[in-house]
Amino acid sequence: MNKGIGGGTGPTAAAAAAAAQKQKLLLQRVETDIANIVDNFTHLVNVSRVNDPPVRNSQESFMMEMRAARMVQAADSLLKLVSELKQTAIFSGFASLNDHVEQRIVEFNQQAQQTDRLLSRIGEEAAANLKELESHYYSSTQRTDQNNLT
Repeated sequence: MNKGIGGGTGPTAAAAAAAAQKQKLLLQRVETDIANIVDNFTHLVNVSRVNDPPVRNSQESFMMEMRAARMVQAADSLLKLVSELKQTAIFSGFASLNDHVEQRIVEFNQQAQQTDRLLSRIGEEAAANLKELESHYYSSTQRTDQNNLT
């Protein structure tokens, strides 16, 4: 398995490595899409000169349409990426919440065990003290004097 932070292995380290890989791929997608938009916009501006008469050449017109379509595709890809990031954030939030709940369950179970041990010890001490008090009471002279009076 992969080693995570602190030299550990296991599902957490593997998840961290997978998350790092996914983040790297997403950043590459963003850079590629933005570069495509900028490149196509630059070519679109170069093809459509402001001072020239309207485009008469069908090849230039086709180039403008093609560049505009590529810009739309890159923008659509960025929108899909944003949607994917939102879904990932939602689902990772649930996973994080589940991890937190599981951690709290473990903590509360440990506290319950500690409380059970403490109550057991208190019960044992109370029973021992009660036995000691009973033995003192039954062996006391005051009790024997009261029994003689009745």
